[in-house]
Amino acid sequence: MDEYPIVALHKLCKSFEGVQALKNIDFSIYPGEIHCLAGENGSGKSTLIKVISGVHSPDSGTIEFGTEKVRKISPREAIAHGIQVIYQDFSIFPNLTVAENLALNAQIASGKKIVKPREIRQVAREALERIGITLDIDARVSELSVADKQLIAIARALVSDAKLIIMDEATTALTRNEVKTLFKLILDLKHRGIAILFVSHKLEEVFEIAEKFTILRSGEKIITCQSKELDRRSFSKYMTGRDFDEQKFHSDNVSEKISLKVSNLSSQGSFRDISFDLHQGEILGVAGLLGSGRTELARALFGLDPVTGGSLEVSGKNLKIKSVSDAVEAGIAYVPEDRLSEGLFLTRSIGENIVVSVLEKFSTHFGFLNKTKMAREEKEWVKELSIATPDPSFAVNTLSGGNQQKVVLAKWLATHPEILILNGPTVGVDIGSKYTIHAFIKRLADSGISILMISDDLPELLETCNRILVMKKGRIVASCDTHSTTQIELNSMISDEISEIES
Repeated sequence: MDEYPIVALHKLCKSFEGVQALKNIDFSIYPGEIHCLAGENGSGKSTLIKVISGVHSPDSGTIEFGTEKVRKISPREAIAHGIQVIYQDFSIFPNLTVAENLALNAQIASGKKIVKPREIRQVAREALERIGITLDIDARVSELSVADKQLIAIARALVSDAKLIIMDEATTALTRNEVKTLFKLILDLKHRGIAILFVSHKLEEVFEIAEKFTILRSGEKIITCQSKELDRRSFSKYMTGRDFDEQKFHSDNVSEKISLKVSNLSSQGSFRDISFDLHQGEILGVAGLLGSGRTELARALFGLDPVTGGSLEVSGKNLKIKSVSDAVEAGIAYVPEDRLSEGLFLTRSIGENIVVSVLEKFSTHFGFLNKTKMAREEKEWVKELSIATPDPSFAVNTLSGGNQQKVVLAKWLATHPEILILNGPTVGVDIGSKYTIHAFIKRLADSGISILMISDDLPELLETCNRILVMKKGRIVASCDTHSTTQIELNSMISDEISEIES
């Protein structure tokens, strides 16, 4: 290990409008080190990353880059020191091409005022080659999948002469195979002396890749230790200050009554001949790689994508779902994969986001909204889902990821659905919020709501679902009972190792 760390923080403090985000933080990372930064939403992780990358200036304390000690730096200076960040929201430009996004950091760092298209294309090709993927470098980023956008963000971080790459939830939208590819790349970077600061809520991933952990809670450093000194239970305890018992969240109230019967459902170019029954009170999982058709199936059931064949029955009634209003009227609700762009109006209040799907419920005979009833409904859902806010009138973008997800849940639960479709219900949320959401999902199922849960988090599916359907290339290829299926077996079903397994 080199004598000097790439970056070291000493007694670092940062507050925002009286809220202490970081309190006397000591932290360092050395060349070739794979270090996991962990903590619940609101623990200070993002603030720490933004201080290191020059976005925020600390109130007190010092930052060292090698032998150079500074009080604050700009983002450009951070890049010059070899700091590169892949943020959770990608921070890429949808209106630019793949090549333009990949070359942007290098152009800024070089200080060039004249842009040469040939150089940009060459930088882009080399960046993609370094992580072993093929993309159309002339394609607009807005036209790409979430997974491809994530890969562009990763490739862009490698363009400059990076010494430290900070990956903030960098694997959120990646399949297991893509995560394996990323981890191979991280190990390759380690051997070249490049350090990785890895931030993720996925326990299996962080324990697989990290050599060292620093855990924050409420803006304070709780512990820095080697990964071998932690297990799942102690990791959760350090993060939350609470003990979590290993438990299953399977519904105990599955009825013989079929809430949703899907027969040979097809959507051209997305999936075909999908058939399954969802029982009242059941939590039915859907697993599959990105591109398997799982999200397209959810969107079709909610009237967002067209159905080109097959039939649907809701509580015994044959229905044609051609629009979202058709789905809501049939008692179907959908919590989407990307809560930021599909599930929330970020600049509007928490309360407005909760009641937006049921505004007609508060409309008077004269077309006005009954604000008193609306406020009562908003407060009831904030209390019901334990949304951490002092006032529902606050903007929803002031909440942590876990609490934003609860708002999306509240928005659709306010419609009192019989069938709830959840697509990635705990993506990007911390351990405490994940536990709370899982317990709440079980409570919904026990109350008689039928739940279809799509997730690429296999432990989540096994811990919460009664059964799991496996999709591959637009078709259901396997079905399993979670009581008798292991994670290794489920992963095999999703991969090409096993084509079909009957429950």
